[in-house]
Amino acid sequence: MIGLGNAFRRGLSRRLVRAARDPEQRPDMSLGDLIHGLGDRSFGWCIVLFALISMLPMPIGSTMITSIPLILLTGQMALGLPQVWLPGWVMRRQVSRKRFQRRVLWFGPLIRPIERIVRPRYGAIFTPRVERGLGVFLLFVAVALFAPIPLSSYLPAIALLLAGIGLVERDGAVVVASLGLGLVAIVVTAGVTVALLMGVDALTHGRPFSP
Repeated sequence: MIGLGNAFRRGLSRRLVRAARDPEQRPDMSLGDLIHGLGDRSFGWCIVLFALISMLPMPIGSTMITSIPLILLTGQMALGLPQVWLPGWVMRRQVSRKRFQRRVLWFGPLIRPIERIVRPRYGAIFTPRVERGLGVFLLFVAVALFAPIPLSSYLPAIALLLAGIGLVERDGAVVVASLGLGLVAIVVTAGVTVALLMGVDALTHGRPFSP
C-alpha cells in the first residue's frame, strides 16, 4: 500500500471536496473520476471514499450496492493483493457531486479531530501478514454494512472510515479503534438480523415472538 505522508494533515475533507469539483459544472460524477481526482488508488483512500459514500442519504437497502466495493476492497486485502482492482461497473457508477461534497463537509466535525491526532505509530500492524488478517476482519465489517437493516449502516461505515484513515496514515492506534467499533457493528448487525429472522418465523408459523 502507498502512504500519503501528511495528506490528512493538509485536510482530508478539503481534498475530497476538491476531487469532486468539475470545471464543466456537471451535476454527477463517476466514482472512477472521483478516485482519479484523489490521485491515489491505495486501499486506504478507496476504503475512506466508499465508506463516506455509504453514509450518503439514500433509500433503505442502498448499502447493498455501496458496500460491494468495500467487500471487494477488503477481500483483496485479505488475499494480500498489492493493488486495488474494481470492476468497470463500479467505477462508472454516478454520484451527485453536490450531495457528496455536502456529506463530506457535514462529516467535517468527525474528520477534523482525527486529522489532528493521526500520525505514524505502531508500525508492526502494517506488515503484510497482519494486514491480511486486518483485511479478513474488515471484510466481515463490510458484510455487516451490506445487510439491508434500517439505521444499521453507520456503525460499520464509520468503522471502515477509521480503518481507511489508519491505513493511509499508518496509524495503528486508529486502526485498532476501528477494529473495536467494527466488532460492535458486527455484533449489533448479527443481533438485529437474528431478531428479525425470529420475528418473521414467528409470524409465518403463527407463534408469539419473544426475543
